[in-house]
Amino acid sequence: MNSTNLVPAYPEIFLLVATSAILLIDMFVAESKRHLTYILTMLTLAVCTVMSISTFDAPTAYTFNNMFVNDAMASLLKIFSYIAIGMTLVYSRKYATERGMLGETLGGEFYVLALFSLLGQMVMISGNNFLVIYLGLELMSLSLYALVALRRNNSVSTEAAMKYFVLGALSSGFLLYGMSMLYGATGSLDLTEVAKATASGTVNKTVLVFGVVFIVAGLAFKLGAAPFHMWVPDVYQGAPTAVTLLLGGAPKLAAFAICIRLLVEGLFPLAIDWQQMLTVLAVVSMVIGNVTAIVQTNIKRMLAYSTISQMGFMLLGLLAGVTNGNIAGAPNAYSSALFYSITYVLTTLGTFGIILLLARAGFEAESLEDFRGLNQRSPWFAFVMLILMFSLTGIPPTVGFYAKFAVLQAVLGTGQVWLAVFSVLLSLIGAFYYLRVVKLMYFDDPVDTTPIVATGDMRATLSLNGLAVLLLGILPGPLMTLCGTAIVKTLTS
Repeated sequence: MNSTNLVPAYPEIFLLVATSAILLIDMFVAESKRHLTYILTMLTLAVCTVMSISTFDAPTAYTFNNMFVNDAMASLLKIFSYIAIGMTLVYSRKYATERGMLGETLGGEFYVLALFSLLGQMVMISGNNFLVIYLGLELMSLSLYALVALRRNNSVSTEAAMKYFVLGALSSGFLLYGMSMLYGATGSLDLTEVAKATASGTVNKTVLVFGVVFIVAGLAFKLGAAPFHMWVPDVYQGAPTAVTLLLGGAPKLAAFAICIRLLVEGLFPLAIDWQQMLTVLAVVSMVIGNVTAIVQTNIKRMLAYSTISQMGFMLLGLLAGVTNGNIAGAPNAYSSALFYSITYVLTTLGTFGIILLLARAGFEAESLEDFRGLNQRSPWFAFVMLILMFSLTGIPPTVGFYAKFAVLQAVLGTGQVWLAVFSVLLSLIGAFYYLRVVKLMYFDDPVDTTPIVATGDMRATLSLNGLAVLLLGILPGPLMTLCGTAIVKTLTS
């Protein structure tokens, strides 16, 4: 194999080599110089970002016998994955150090495992073959299982890790079984060949549909969509908050990518079948997520149910691609879902960043009561949290409003007015638990008057995060254009 064949996979190769080097260097670094691991990790992410930006406008390229693809969508999702992981590490550094997840107890494993989970996400994003996607999924999942259980002496974290591991294995089984049925029906693991076989009409339709059912169930587990959501609240609450952010951020982008790869690129001829399944998942997710979140008093658990409802909303974009055999609206629908995924992750990063800002040694800031009177303690970060809550609710001029508007526009384009109206009504229910946080911050007296202590880089990143959510709502055009370009290039390659 000549070196040019490896060009599409250069970011993954660099990340693998750099992460292995960081692991080795960290073993010999003195405790007083542990910040070197952090600096090397951030430099690695910066180099990967530059590499992926340089390939965004490049033609779609395949390598490893068409098993791995680097196209515009892959480059865009990888760039935002690097940003998400980088921001997560900035927010988490102080928290992880205070809880023994960094430093003398565990060294730099937190950073290394985060980078290996990122590598798995990148392989998922670029996978063009059932086995490659599965390998990426398992690399990401195994790293996250270890991260959830990183506080070995904490029984809550250990319990969350066990739940995540058992249910994660179950979802992997669903995916593998679905893939095996599709392989048996089409005779290929290559997504391009599977698409050709399903379009030919010579394959047993019953076997294909059964395979699709298991594929969709496996994807729903990874997205945290109801009724396959049972792991989300317990794991979000039980995991250390720094790890909860690693779970709720970048992996959502990788899960979106494999939805596009498997369902759109591999099984597009069966769109009518899987769109009906996604409709059920979307409706059930929005109902369970929004209604159950109302009664939560733990903010991490509330945000877990919020995630379930938000993933239901994202699925609306995926199910609006094909209408009565007409695929003209597919690029608009899928680009709106991509835009929704990216902006949701950006908002989630900021929300958990505020929770990590308020946390300190011996105090987790997990209860809604901990947000009482935040405006009196820190008017600026209360304002940032207000922007983030408004965005999750879908209130203008935040980016959450435009993201929801774009998805609903795609749904209305299919003629499913009932689904759009139903989604809006459920969003109004969801507004209650988001705006409750705003009420606590601005209209209640603080129960905790401890000064908020944070590093300069964390304060700066959180501020930029909040402003980005606001500015993208006012000027959504450039990012929406990028998403549209990425989807069109991917679908036509």
